[in-house]
Amino acid sequence: MVEGFSSPRAWSFTLLGIHEYLRYYPSDPRINNMRKSLTEQLVRLWNTCATEDWPWFEPVVTYDNACLCHTLILSGQWMPNAEALEIGLKSLRWLVSIQKTQAGYFRPIGSNGFYLRDGARADYDQQPLEAQSMVSACHEAFRATQDSEWLNEAKRSFEWFLDRNDLNVPLYDFSTGGCSDGLHEDRVSDNQGAESTLAFHLSLAEMNFAEHLITPPPLPSP
Repeated sequence: MVEGFSSPRAWSFTLLGIHEYLRYYPSDPRINNMRKSLTEQLVRLWNTCATEDWPWFEPVVTYDNACLCHTLILSGQWMPNAEALEIGLKSLRWLVSIQKTQAGYFRPIGSNGFYLRDGARADYDQQPLEAQSMVSACHEAFRATQDSEWLNEAKRSFEWFLDRNDLNVPLYDFSTGGCSDGLHEDRVSDNQGAESTLAFHLSLAEMNFAEHLITPPPLPSP
């Protein structure tokens, strides 16, 4: 069934799951071949669409964008695949550059229109999923490069939840433990859904673990 997926994000989520499986069963030939195939599909997508001015996988930047970069950085290290790793890092650098305010805050692509190549980007509504995805991708980039700037970018993305955002208001609710579903142009969403709350707590767990990234565990033998 996985082989029939057509969505790049479905490929990416599958690759994240494959990674966890292969940490324990690294010699499974079928799953290794599946990882190789899905990684190559993402690389082909990049090579078809990306230009120097638009180093991205598609003609529009939509949702959960950093997961595409994350999975190529991950697969690039573990397969290994130098081209996949290079693409993952290059695309993530660009994504960081277009998701930053002049004040230095994280500003994810808004879901109310996204960002079409040669068009205007949407600044709202900003979604917690985007911050969580960036935290994960930047931590993986640090594992790959040992460049501490990636830890700074992960911190910048996480602080969006707290109040370092366009409205200088927290999305995380310290009284309930929930997280708002989004940042609107003039307020935070009144809803605190499961996806948003999980996005915050997963990000918090990664940030708490970040100190251990300085000496990452060794990769298992193939």
